[in-house]
Amino acid sequence: MKIKFCYISIGFSVAVALSLFSCVGGGESTEQQSLSDVHPNLVLTPDGVDQIKTSLGNVPLFDETLQVVIKEVDAEIANGIEVPVPKDLAGGYTHERHKSNFFMMQKAGVLFQVTGDEKYAVYVRDMLLAYAELWPTIGKHPAERSYARGKIFWQCLNDANWLVYTSQGYDCIYDWLDESTREKLNKELFRPYAEYVSIENPQFFNRIHNHSTWGNAAVGMIGLVMGDEELITWALYGLDMNVPGDIIKDNDGGDIQLEGQKEAGFFAQIDHSFSPDGYYTEGPYYQRYAMYPFLIFAQSLASKKPELEILKYRDALLIKAVYALINQTNTQGEFFPINDSQKGMSLASRELVNAVSMAYYYGGNDPELLSIVKEQGRVPLNNAGVAAAKGVAEGKAQHFKYKSVQLTDGAEGDEGAIGILRANDLTLVMKYAKHGMGHGHFDRLGFLLYDETGEVIQDYGAARWVNIEHKDGGGYLKENHSWAKETVAHNTLVIDKDSHFDGKVKPADKTSGTPYYFLGGDSVQIVSAKELNAYDGITMQRTMAVVSMDELEYPLVIDLFSVQAPEGTRYDLPLYYLGELMSSNQKIQTNNNLIPMGEHDGYQHLWAEAQSDLQGDIFSMTWFNKKKFYTVTSAIDSGDEIIFTRIGANDPNFNLRRDPGLIHRRKGGNTLFASLYEIHGSYDYSTERPLNSFTSIRNLKVLHQSEAFVAVQFQLKTGENYQFAFSQLDKSESSNHEVETPNGALQWKGIYDLNKINK
Repeated sequence: MKIKFCYISIGFSVAVALSLFSCVGGGESTEQQSLSDVHPNLVLTPDGVDQIKTSLGNVPLFDETLQVVIKEVDAEIANGIEVPVPKDLAGGYTHERHKSNFFMMQKAGVLFQVTGDEKYAVYVRDMLLAYAELWPTIGKHPAERSYARGKIFWQCLNDANWLVYTSQGYDCIYDWLDESTREKLNKELFRPYAEYVSIENPQFFNRIHNHSTWGNAAVGMIGLVMGDEELITWALYGLDMNVPGDIIKDNDGGDIQLEGQKEAGFFAQIDHSFSPDGYYTEGPYYQRYAMYPFLIFAQSLASKKPELEILKYRDALLIKAVYALINQTNTQGEFFPINDSQKGMSLASRELVNAVSMAYYYGGNDPELLSIVKEQGRVPLNNAGVAAAKGVAEGKAQHFKYKSVQLTDGAEGDEGAIGILRANDLTLVMKYAKHGMGHGHFDRLGFLLYDETGEVIQDYGAARWVNIEHKDGGGYLKENHSWAKETVAHNTLVIDKDSHFDGKVKPADKTSGTPYYFLGGDSVQIVSAKELNAYDGITMQRTMAVVSMDELEYPLVIDLFSVQAPEGTRYDLPLYYLGELMSSNQKIQTNNNLIPMGEHDGYQHLWAEAQSDLQGDIFSMTWFNKKKFYTVTSAIDSGDEIIFTRIGANDPNFNLRRDPGLIHRRKGGNTLFASLYEIHGSYDYSTERPLNSFTSIRNLKVLHQSEAFVAVQFQLKTGENYQFAFSQLDKSESSNHEVETPNGALQWKGIYDLNKINK
């Protein structure tokens, strides 16, 4: 079945919109209400409509956004309504058509309120009547790959998306509809729809997960529109936890019901998904995705149930979460691809367009947020959007100050963290948080490095091409489990070629990394954390410092990875650099006959293109990317090896990027991997002139390594020598320390010491 209606579209402008506030188009039943009696109550409130009326023509960002939306919706109206029988996965025609429909209904409802043109209300009404006709005729979606199959879409998650957006459009025309149409839609479409994504799929609705956040918001918002208190109660407080459904794990291996979970619903999502700092346990990609239902439902509750004071809940946690998310971006505004993440997702996403304006409006009118609104170039068509646009128009925007920050994980803030160090345009991120449930990766103590050009040392992200039907319908590929989640796919230590926690989600979810020390905002910035559970009987501690030095054009990164393990342990420390290898100080032997590096734990997807049996004191390699040079310098132990890798083995469908990497391999007991990462020089393609293309580092040596202390010395080619020492057990700033080194006794006070020495 495909239902299609046709309409005539007309051109529109802000001037026309202004003129329509005094009249409403005709042609509809006299039972329907005039616009003066139509009062939306969720995100776009009567006060918001009034503010828009008085602001139109004087708020360029809002005016421009309105023009774009009018053009978009008018084009859809001209094409007619299509409500096809569901068939396809993400990226397929029916999926994308229904997805477009819910966006258009939300936008058309807003346009009805903003412009007063009844054609938009008619469009929403007729679309909803088409869905009311379709809904009782369809069963579960024919695709059987989801743990919670939807009806309109292949999974309940997308069905919930539909209801979150459609509820807003329905709210905008609710009072305009005649009573019989409202009753028909409430009873034949919306109540059955809400029941399907809740009581008929408790394994979807009752989780602590981004999926359930969408489900809770969907049921709650349509409950608010219809005045259905039962639906609102389900949304806020969840269903009976003793009826979990017959599914125990989702498609990503995550548990449906977390160990010890005793509550569900929207309040439980806020309580358990976020730390007090606003960090979301699934990582920034899914925090971005979940922020839309979190904030849009919160705004709706603020309008309809102000007594809940939802925006003040947990010390205004939802507003904090917006700031936490902004701080998890690089200089291009792209989110750190921690856990399952599609690279390139950024502050420009529709979720963040809503979130930033909303945080400005409800969070105290912070002028720094307005600079992000300006960069986004559009605003939501609601109360928050017009307020943000007005602030920009009045010149109130101030530069957003990105800071070095440690964002704790866990509901109480005591289950790990991520550390973010920023110095000028350099950004270093280290992950020692919780696993992240089914979307988590096995990458404790992994790191990423950025400069103003983007990624320098990368995290692979997810093996997925979102909504691209060519690649398994746009969903997660099997290589997401066999490669992207595995430890060897990240810049962290692999022991005996096994992934952390043996690649199992349940034990990984039970623990977190242990924050040890964080120092931000100075010429020496440090993040240090421990991992005590990834491998039985082995403790790991990584300490990374970003040091601004007069002798170097960019800050230097010091990386000290200390391990306490039995003799005979084999270590692999990957480094996924982006760019082209320029040179190395070691002899490299290439492999003519490539074979995969292993059979499991991600090694089956790596080619060993070349290797080097390391000689001397250091390994040094320079690479080039985006007009800049980068060098890694690592201290060598006897018997160390470097393997030059390439992703792509056992990948017949070319699902994986063919990115380069290297693995520092070592065998032994207690050890310290010590490295320096240097950004230097430039290349001008127009003049073909390189500047400062060689490293400034002459040497690096380990002075001391034990469970209690690590110390290194490095020398610049200009002759300066520096020593860096760090206490791994005693964090007291007043403690005095002394270790023996080849240079004699090294003494210092406090947790660390960085000194220029004479030899």
